[in-house]
Amino acid sequence: QVQLVESGGGLVQPGGSLRLSCAASRFAFSNYWMYWVRQAPGKGLEMISKIKQDGESKWYADSVKGRFTISRDNAKNTLYLQMDSLKSEDTAIYYCAKDAVPFRYSGRYKKSDQGTQVTVSA
Repeated sequence: QVQLVESGGGLVQPGGSLRLSCAASRFAFSNYWMYWVRQAPGKGLEMISKIKQDGESKWYADSVKGRFTISRDNAKNTLYLQMDSLKSEDTAIYYCAKDAVPFRYSGRYKKSDQGTQVTVSA
């Protein structure tokens, strides 16, 4: 069964930074597009970033563009999200997700069940 385990969340002041990690196992990580999605209190899921298998192609939602950086280390089966200039509206549970199919982009993803809480507050 696919495992995606996030870490690195916490409480940070506005303007601060956090680096999230997602340890992937039990599937061929390097064959999949990977995503970060988040869910703010009382809101639906928002897909904020995605990265191609080789890490060469990346996409960001307007809400995080210029502040967040997605990356991956296929040798370590790990996905990262560097979050800088954090704002209160970034407060959410952050999940990593894998594409539904290997070797190509489908736009459909399966997120983890756990997530990691990020709270931005003074």
